[in-house]
Amino acid sequence: MLRHIPFLRAVFWHSLTAFGGPQGHFGMMLKTFVHQRRDITEKELIDINAFCQLLPGASSTQTLSLIGYKRGGIPLALLTLLIWILPACLLMAGLSFLLDYFADVEKQTHVFRFIQPMAIGFIAYSSFRAYKVSVNNTITRVILVVAGLSTYLFFRSPWIFPVLILAAGLATNFSDRRIPQKGTPPKQVKWGNLLLFLALFGLAGWLSESATKANWPNRKLYNLFENNYRFGSLVMGGGDVLMPLMYEQYVSRPESDRIQSSGRVVLQMPKEDFLIGSGMVRALPGPVFSIGAFTGGMLLRADGPWHQALGSLIGAAAIFLPSILLVLFFFPVWQNIKRYAVVFRSLEGIHAAVVGIMAGATVYLMKDNGLLDITHIVEGMWLESLVVVLTFALLLRNKIPAPFLVLACLGLGALV
Repeated sequence: MLRHIPFLRAVFWHSLTAFGGPQGHFGMMLKTFVHQRRDITEKELIDINAFCQLLPGASSTQTLSLIGYKRGGIPLALLTLLIWILPACLLMAGLSFLLDYFADVEKQTHVFRFIQPMAIGFIAYSSFRAYKVSVNNTITRVILVVAGLSTYLFFRSPWIFPVLILAAGLATNFSDRRIPQKGTPPKQVKWGNLLLFLALFGLAGWLSESATKANWPNRKLYNLFENNYRFGSLVMGGGDVLMPLMYEQYVSRPESDRIQSSGRVVLQMPKEDFLIGSGMVRALPGPVFSIGAFTGGMLLRADGPWHQALGSLIGAAAIFLPSILLVLFFFPVWQNIKRYAVVFRSLEGIHAAVVGIMAGATVYLMKDNGLLDITHIVEGMWLESLVVVLTFALLLRNKIPAPFLVLACLGLGALV
């Protein structure tokens, strides 16, 4: 493992500086692990990212874990996962203890004013670089345009990314002239991780229901594990999909007439607390799924500090566990079946769709942040627009490491 220390150090710095959600994280991975360290190639990273978009769970976490997997197998993948999620989970768990000091979120987070524009610059950069690698004929250009427009129009739909990727893979299989069949049969599939994933899913549900019905003393722990494991197993679309599901589970559902009339005791947290946590997790580096550490702590806050700390630990572990089990099972299968020409031809379309998704996300996020509105720019948002342009330009020059760009944006936010 000693030879992997520089890689793990890079993962740690990435965990402290990766803002902007999965799209922003991808741009920073491209900068750090492809162009600077050369742990994998651009095509490999695009392939891994496309594969992770097909699975439920935390896609940026799965992508980074697979980079570790390709370097050092399952042990390094697990260590990469832990180093990547630990800072964000600790920060969000700490927030559950310090929530009283964050009542006015806007005043506390003004330092992050330029982080989102910087993340948009990273996404634009990764789109540009991926375009040069993956879009090189008529069908891939058509897929790029369709995927970009669809992403812009349906960005918040949980199914848009997997649907685009599957459709693009199908589109490039209408012709077999460019890529003839040269594959060999796939190896025998190892089912261990998938069976473990399914067994935990069933066991968690049974224990949670039993604990509630029998009123077990520590039933909240079982309920928390089951809820977060279910989120990590079923959520497709990242934090934009995860937040509404958590809100429904922990805020809306406990207040529903059905739950109130049944007298069933369920996990619950105040609306204001949840909104503060969901806002803060987007302002911090690392995976958005680290909100599981925050909600876990808040849901057990009334039971004392030890239970609160245990709630943060269970909440984080349960929400990330399905991601790593699924990706470590399906990725070897994916690597094997890629030998078939039908799959290899699909990758041509899939890679083009990923570029379109990133391009569409760039435009959508610029619009969502008011950076395409001339009125907003004139009235004072010109600095945010300048940060997007400068980030893109500096990344193209390949002179400044990603952590220094993040520090510069944080410093600018503190000064302005």
